[in-house]
Amino acid sequence: MNLQSTDFELFGLTQQFAQDRAVVDARWKELQREAHPDKFAAHGAAAQRVAMQWSVRINEAYQRLKAPLQRAAYLCELAGSPVNAHSNTAMPAAFLMQQMQWREELDEAQCTDDLDALRENVDAVQKDLLLVCARQLDELHDYGAAVQSVRSLMFIEKFAHDLDLAFDKLEI
Repeated sequence: MNLQSTDFELFGLTQQFAQDRAVVDARWKELQREAHPDKFAAHGAAAQRVAMQWSVRINEAYQRLKAPLQRAAYLCELAGSPVNAHSNTAMPAAFLMQQMQWREELDEAQCTDDLDALRENVDAVQKDLLLVCARQLDELHDYGAAVQSVRSLMFIEKFAHDLDLAFDKLEI
């Protein structure tokens, strides 16, 4: 193992969007067992520090690989097409209109039924866009288009979080 390996190399996975979460989880547990600092207690403080570095690196890779959105952004970055979500905020007009409509619906929601209907719509759009992103990454290798999909998914994920908060407020 090499600290400079990609997350996919570290986990022994094919570098692609489609991943089996159970396989990712199992591999993470295996790697954590191999690199746990307690295994190196008899080897001294330096060995334990190295094991700790490995443990941190494994956890960072796991966080990226287990989450579809983070995995997609990472694949784009590896292909030389970083998402740059903080500096590139331009989005298609139709997408922005959809976001504004969702925000209005969220603001006007009076009960959990209203929020449930909105959640179904958001979940459906998110699921469809994840499928598009998967195709862009794994079949078409169109990383520029995938960057746009990832950025859209980031907006949707943020809105879904706000929707969760609205549910919490209604339940109080």
